[in-house]
Amino acid sequence: MNESTSLARVIVRQIIEAGITDVVISPGSRNAPLSFAFFAASQKGLIKLHTRIDERTAAFFALGLAKASNRAVPIVCTSGTAVANYHPAVLEAHHTNTPLLVLTADRPARLRKTGANQTTEQARIFGKSVRYFSDISGAVFPMELPLYSLASGPVHLNVQFEEPLSA
Repeated sequence: MNESTSLARVIVRQIIEAGITDVVISPGSRNAPLSFAFFAASQKGLIKLHTRIDERTAAFFALGLAKASNRAVPIVCTSGTAVANYHPAVLEAHHTNTPLLVLTADRPARLRKTGANQTTEQARIFGKSVRYFSDISGAVFPMELPLYSLASGPVHLNVQFEEPLSA
């Protein structure tokens, strides 16, 4: 098993152990490790998987689930401009104190500001609208995710995945 697959599985396990029951995924290449890990968990009945192709729609769908259930709902997207499409729902979650776990897949930090494809500056893209932000790489894992921060609004975890993305 490669580093990206291991990292994604650890993240998904912690999310499930925190009692989160739903996840909304917008398919993409860079978020494949998280998508596969959530899919495997859904096949075991551990989490309900919702797929929405459009990131803005996905984020508002997750926001609705979170408001209706009073539970955090993760949203998962690929790197680049896909992340920016989550911003309106993140702002709404911020202003309504709705728990929303934003999981954005990213290229490794060493590829930032190099002109590499899909390397929009994702770190802290949501500014003060999130209660907590972390830029996660396999080098700093395992660690406990700060899921306690979700009680008061959105949390952003930007996850750096090395290639190969799955194995």
